[in-house]
Amino acid sequence: MADTARRLTVTSTGGARLATEIDGPEDGPTVVLVHGWTCATTFWRPVARRLIDAGHRVVVYDQRGHGNTPPTPGSCSVEALADDLCAVLTATLGDGQRAVVGGHSMGAMTVVAAATRPELRQRAAAALLCSTGTDRLTGESTVLPLRPGTWRRRGQRAFLRTRLPYGPLTPLSRRIIHHITLGPGASPGQVEAVARMVNACPRRARAEWGAVLADLDLAERVPQLDLPVALVQGTADRLTPPVHAHRIHARLPRPVGFTELPGIGHMTPVEAADTVAETLTALAKEHL
Repeated sequence: MADTARRLTVTSTGGARLATEIDGPEDGPTVVLVHGWTCATTFWRPVARRLIDAGHRVVVYDQRGHGNTPPTPGSCSVEALADDLCAVLTATLGDGQRAVVGGHSMGAMTVVAAATRPELRQRAAAALLCSTGTDRLTGESTVLPLRPGTWRRRGQRAFLRTRLPYGPLTPLSRRIIHHITLGPGASPGQVEAVARMVNACPRRARAEWGAVLADLDLAERVPQLDLPVALVQGTADRLTPPVHAHRIHARLPRPVGFTELPGIGHMTPVEAADTVAETLTALAKEHL
């Protein structure tokens, strides 16, 4: 977000103090953006800049233990994800005000986790889910070049839960992060930005949230996400391959669009910021 952003701390359950930013015209349609695992509010800059230029009010916040939000050890859970999103919606929206909510990866899982919460039903007019899954993450991820089965599932489970450092950043570690998170056509600048962001995520928080993802099963909440929902998915996504998006789309009660992006990896808001911003803008125009 820009230096003009208004910063506030939103208090949530378990003593969580969520670093939150608001930018753009106060009377503009509001879009709330939720980042994913090992990311931070800076992840949304390419999309936020486009939304603000188009007259939107943009709200972003750091998940627990990410960016400028301190960790709350032992409190990482799908319910905490839902608690935090609802707390941010309540703190940043006025009486009767609604928003479009956009989530990427774990941020999109956050939206699904909150599907049954009254705060989401009252405050969210529509949602965008980018590059995400709700179940079977370790079994269907293709991060490790292994055949489907027990060894790949165990290896990818270990990858999510490890507290080993990702750094220091070297040409090899950048190549690995590129392989895991981005499509083959990602620019050097995009690779560098993602590598620095992922490397900056504290190991303990990364591992605690990784353990949540390793056992994640939100499948039963997808049909309860009763609002207009669009999906954006890259075909080269190794962390949450397209099979996840197709399964979510089939379960949604009110799907309003599915955009599949050839050759794009997991970080769709970085690699395809125009498409993500345009989709959010269309949702805001239609539903706010």
